[in-house]
Amino acid sequence: MPLTDPASQDAPVIEIRDLHKSYGSLEVLKGVSLKALRGQVISLIGSSGSGKSTLLRCANLLENSQSGEILFEGEGVLWKGQGQSRRPADRAQVTRFRTNLSMVFQQFNLWAHMTILQNVMEAPVTVLGHPKAEVEPLARALLDKVGIGDKCDAYPAQLSGGQQQRAAIARALCMEPKALLFDEPTSALDPELQQEVVKVIKDLAGEHRTMILVTHDMRLARDVSDHVVFLHMGKIEEEGPPEALFGAPKSERLQQFLSATAPA
Repeated sequence: MPLTDPASQDAPVIEIRDLHKSYGSLEVLKGVSLKALRGQVISLIGSSGSGKSTLLRCANLLENSQSGEILFEGEGVLWKGQGQSRRPADRAQVTRFRTNLSMVFQQFNLWAHMTILQNVMEAPVTVLGHPKAEVEPLARALLDKVGIGDKCDAYPAQLSGGQQQRAAIARALCMEPKALLFDEPTSALDPELQQEVVKVIKDLAGEHRTMILVTHDMRLARDVSDHVVFLHMGKIEEEGPPEALFGAPKSERLQQFLSATAPA
């Protein structure tokens, strides 16, 4: 039973409570808690290996955590087993959660044998069972939205990296999710192509979409976030509004991190 009213504007779309994740003896997440309210943009920042991407993958149930709770609109994941044996207990629940939490990866993961339009339409048609005739106008509109409406009939190999990532974002949006999860969406791109994707993410943030964003781009995190979380060695070292974290960081470790990542 949901612990909060999903219809309430105050109900977190995603909530994580005291999450622990290990790979064997390596503890990657050491009791992390966060929540993303409806329309809120959360950025996760930190050094490589701090647990940012692992946290995102646990939130979307692509990775199994060993303890702690994950809730979607107040409904907690049902678990079976304990520790390293813990797994989601209800496959239908996992599918329902994932269809509402669309993820955009660092690598674009587009189907090479499908056109861009077919890539965007694939999940709503095959996973949600929506008729192609209903999905196609939405898919075309989303490709227009991300600036590549003229590439509908092209194949991924014919697009630049920035165009492929924008297609991946359109694909995520076509599921009409409750939240978008971005895992380093610009880090595989050249600086010039990064800006194409950054613009799309900023536009989405301006629409007050619920998003959790893992990024090494501090300017992007500062510009789009309502709340920033700095992870260090599997724990939240500091968190707060972007003006506080970037303008007046309290922890010495965050000060060091921002100094190291500041543009030359």
